[in-house]
Amino acid sequence: MTKPVVSVVKFDDAYQSLRRALDLCQGLGDLNPGDKILIKPNLVSWDFDLPFPPYGVVTTSAVMWALVRVLAEEGFTGITIGEGPLMVPKTIGQAMYKELGYDKLKEKYGVKLVDFNEEKFVKVDCNGLELSLAEKVLEADKIINVPVLKTHNQAKVSLGIKNLKGCINRASKMFCHGKDIDLNYTFPHIAEKLPVALTIIDGVFSLAKGPGPTGKAERFNMLVASRDILAADVVGAALLGYKASEVEHLAYFAKRNGGSVDINDIDVRGEDVEKNAMFLDYDWEWTGDNTGPVGYAKRGITGLAVRKYDNTMCTGCSMLFNPVLIMLMSAYKGEPFPNIEVISGKVQTASPGFDHTVLFGMCPYKLNKDNPNIKNAIAIKGCPPDLREFEKAMQEVGVACDYNEYVKYRHYIFNRYKAEEGFDLGLFKIREA
Repeated sequence: MTKPVVSVVKFDDAYQSLRRALDLCQGLGDLNPGDKILIKPNLVSWDFDLPFPPYGVVTTSAVMWALVRVLAEEGFTGITIGEGPLMVPKTIGQAMYKELGYDKLKEKYGVKLVDFNEEKFVKVDCNGLELSLAEKVLEADKIINVPVLKTHNQAKVSLGIKNLKGCINRASKMFCHGKDIDLNYTFPHIAEKLPVALTIIDGVFSLAKGPGPTGKAERFNMLVASRDILAADVVGAALLGYKASEVEHLAYFAKRNGGSVDINDIDVRGEDVEKNAMFLDYDWEWTGDNTGPVGYAKRGITGLAVRKYDNTMCTGCSMLFNPVLIMLMSAYKGEPFPNIEVISGKVQTASPGFDHTVLFGMCPYKLNKDNPNIKNAIAIKGCPPDLREFEKAMQEVGVACDYNEYVKYRHYIFNRYKAEEGFDLGLFKIREA
């Protein structure tokens, strides 16, 4: 049996490094110049109001530029870049493309830039799950998948297979975070339905406790490429310090599609994976009694129980969960909180014995609106919720949450990345194609 080939290459010059990665795995072997090519980067979100460190969060523009240049040199003309980023509250895809310099790819190479959220979606039977996929994805002859090398606090790692979740509409994304079926057993169905011909994992930066900017990025300097999406993810997981067999969605995908999660079953070419691996934690540590982050307990915070997020929390709420934690911590002045419980997601129910219950998001509100355990409901009903509404509601019960403290935190996490340590924002901007 022929082993799938995965190349692992040190990142130096974007064009030369990508060329080498593609050559080692014959990455363009399943593509024809006449194909309609769709490139799917990972552009999960952006923030146009507060400082946003993109390192390990979104695909670097340098890698995208190098890929389009290679394709153009090989005679490919029908190139589309497509993504469906988080809507906060409206779609931001085109604004992100401009921010990241993709307009230069459009000007020089005629690349089409598509925000899936502005296009049509089509209901598709994804081998047992009905999901609405972007019509532009279904129209493509071949897909080049360009995820980031990062961990994920709900899925352990977010690589090639996970990246394709950006091809479905908002309702389907919410369905994937369902209460009756675990996240790890939903989104892998998308990869089974799409013609992914090449996966390039952008490891210029990697991210611990991802997928968002509140995680901790590292300058990693690695590219992974393969015509086999599972094999690419197995190697990517190993570089992050995880056995693929211990990553539920990878094991699930392998079992369904007859693949292997054993890295020994892969022909790895280029750099040694074990020598270049760096373990990056994916999870935020909570107390044993599930009353909040360990950091809360260390600070002596009492009178407050923040239940740990689970896989039913959608991306919109999960991106706001860390800000909520920061704002609650800002309210602690040495005195106990007034006996508050905070619940989220689609399955958490209010516990008895609390004077106030925060229902963070529409899902916990719908589930708990008639819960007899609740004495005073603090319902933040948005989908996703509004942090200013949360701030106001908490202040009304005597908890001095301060949104400005979260703003300070965002400046802090942005400023901790130093240019002299390799955190070059220029890698996220195409100035001349």
